[in-house]
Amino acid sequence: MKAGMPGGRRHFRGRRAPCARRLHFYNSRMDLTALTALSPLDGRYAPKLDALRPHLSELGYMRDRVQVELTWFIALSDAGFAEFKPLSSAARAYLHGLLRDFSELDGAAIKAIERTTNHDVKAVEYWIKSKFEGHAELQAATEFVHFACTSEDINNTSHALQLKAGRAVLLQGLDAVIERLRALAQQHAGVPMLSRTHGQTASPTTVGKELANVVVRLAAARAQIASVPLRAKMNGAVGNYNAHLSAWPDFDWEAFARKVVEADEPAGLGLSFQPYSIQIEPHDYMAELFDAVARADTICIDLARDVWGYISLGYFKQKTKAGEIGSSTMPHKVNPIDFENAEGNLGLANALLRHLSDKLPISRWQRDLTDSTVLRNMGVALGHAVLAHQSLLTGLNKLELNEAALAADLEKAWEVLAEPIQTVMRRFGVPGAYEKLKEVTRGQQVTREALHGLIATLDIPAAEKERLLALTPATYVGMAAELARRV
Repeated sequence: MKAGMPGGRRHFRGRRAPCARRLHFYNSRMDLTALTALSPLDGRYAPKLDALRPHLSELGYMRDRVQVELTWFIALSDAGFAEFKPLSSAARAYLHGLLRDFSELDGAAIKAIERTTNHDVKAVEYWIKSKFEGHAELQAATEFVHFACTSEDINNTSHALQLKAGRAVLLQGLDAVIERLRALAQQHAGVPMLSRTHGQTASPTTVGKELANVVVRLAAARAQIASVPLRAKMNGAVGNYNAHLSAWPDFDWEAFARKVVEADEPAGLGLSFQPYSIQIEPHDYMAELFDAVARADTICIDLARDVWGYISLGYFKQKTKAGEIGSSTMPHKVNPIDFENAEGNLGLANALLRHLSDKLPISRWQRDLTDSTVLRNMGVALGHAVLAHQSLLTGLNKLELNEAALAADLEKAWEVLAEPIQTVMRRFGVPGAYEKLKEVTRGQQVTREALHGLIATLDIPAAEKERLLALTPATYVGMAAELARRV
């Protein structure tokens, strides 16, 4: 077989084969940067998610685990056990300082321990114990760190804390979208707009009313997200306080666990108590929360697509920014990229959120680990939603209403007045009202003159004729403006 033929050997003199260079590049170890990150959330879009990262990153997860361990440890000291006296104010201040000052260096130290333990929760426990060295009071109580806890007592509470903080970030972005929509709805409450049901001309509305519809829907979805209780359990290996009662059989461990879970920080965790569980908290509340977020995301997709369409129709223009390019070959274009970016990220968010809500409530018997790796993607799912809300807000802030285009569309759609004319005819008992209007309007170009000619022949009171003759597509908007101003 000759060199250069399929399957043969190619000879490169004085230079390396192109494929060899590529292999060298891709096989070399790259430092993790915004350019080398596998996920765009930690690459291209990293600066936009700075508010979420401290809570839903692995470092945030570690910090929450430390918070849970220390909260449980301090609470045990206050439980009245002879073997564990209440901690001094100095010891408490030191422990609170460990949490307050928790840093990436601390996270790296925990990861170093995990390389030996191959167990992430045990690594946190050992790190805390290492911080007791040199503090006689704390060293004497070392064995009460992680006392009677299974790993999931620490993990499920930490996940709830992560979601508590992550939900606050998500709602902040969603609220900004809702408030911008509300402002636009009220600003454009009285601006008439042609409706398009099934893509066809239909009874007019106003721009503000259409935006108000979304405000009301998103506000309801937002309330659902905010109302989901974030549950946590602290009841041991299979949810029965077995280990706890083996140590102190006469102590009310359930009441103690409830207090730790429900009390406000720093005495407790500020969560909702889950009294019944297997080894893991059943995750039903997570499914409820993720479904609620996905529902809000679906409404946002509806909004993004509609605004995209209105931009295409020319109803909205987009403010331009110096230096920005819409198309690499067509200089005139101002593409609706913010709404497209939002739609794409909302779709990614919902795909992950729905998998989370479908998978997490299912665990084989008392425990399997399939939830563990899935739960590490909560930040990815919420990150795409947070990113989408930012894109929506950016897009909404760029919109400029093109009232001339709206008016021109309405002026070409006199057929929409067939509805009020036939409705008034029916009021006064004119037989076959609907059929008569259908005959002269359906599938035809309808003019003002044709409709006025029809009105003139109607056997209805003169005042009603005058009212119909005064009607235009732009004034036939019902109570749209009033509804828009209410939101």
